[in-house]
Order: sequence, then C-alpha cells, then structure tokens
Amino acid sequence: MHLDDVLAAAEPQPAWVEVIEQLLQGRDRGVHLAVLVEPYLQFILDRTKTVESRFSRRRCPPFGRVSEGDVILLKRAGGPVIGLCTVSDVWSYHLDPQTLTEIRDRFGAAIQPQSGFWEDRREAAFATLMRIEGARALPDIRVPKRDRRSWVVLRDPQIPALL
Repeated sequence: MHLDDVLAAAEPQPAWVEVIEQLLQGRDRGVHLAVLVEPYLQFILDRTKTVESRFSRRRCPPFGRVSEGDVILLKRAGGPVIGLCTVSDVWSYHLDPQTLTEIRDRFGAAIQPQSGFWEDRREAAFATLMRIEGARALPDIRVPKRDRRSWVVLRDPQIPALL
C-alpha cells in the first residue's frame, strides 16, 4: 500500500480534494494510515480521545517513524478510511512495568482505555504515544490494504524513496 493508492481512491470524492492538495504540497510531513477498532475510532472523531497509543512487542512503526505535524489517515478495521487527524506531540518509550504505570497515570484519560486495555499491554516492549488534534470525518474511501498491519507509513519525509 502506498500514498498513491490512497490519493487515487480519494480523488472522486470532492470533500477529499482539499486534503489531497495539502498532502501533495506538504512534502515535509509524514503521512500514516492507522487501522482502528471501535470505540477508539469514534472517540478520535468526536475528539474525546486526544492521545493515540500504539504498543508492540517488537520495534515497528509508528515507533521512531512518526513526528509532530504528521497526518494520520483513520481507517476502520476491515473497512474504509473515514477521516484524518494530525500529530502535535510524540512520545516513544522502551517499556518496563514502571514505565507502563507512568504512561497509564500520565495519559490514561486522554487514551480513553476500555476494559482490559492495560492488561493487554503488559507484555509490550515499545510504546508510541501521539497527541492528536484536528480530527475530522470525511466521506468513506476504500483503499487496497490486504495485510494485517495496524499502522502503515505512507510517506516518511526522512526517506526520499517513500516520497
């Protein structure tokens, strides 16, 4: 999956025209695709969730790949891209039990964790937390994504081959 795939899928949608122009002009901004499940997707769109978090056992995107000012396209798990937001702050962690507790205490309310959230992350070794802003819903666009990755870097301004 590439940024061109997203742009081609979005092109027929008038509401996406402005977004496409901004993405094409903002070559210094990273563009990411985040796959989300409910209720977290709706929490982002209604702006009650202000920190998106990604925990993993191994070092993988978005860890070390997302930056302030980047754009995140919001994709429903098993469904279309339905919105976007921008990243205003990023925190990356190598986890241990104490760090996980500190993250829970500092960011818990902003993450909007549901039942079992923290228990499910006990085995994680890495965490990326992103303060998000400007979330907005847009008309659905279908993108050709067939793998199981929950985060895809579509454009990284630090890697010219992905531009």
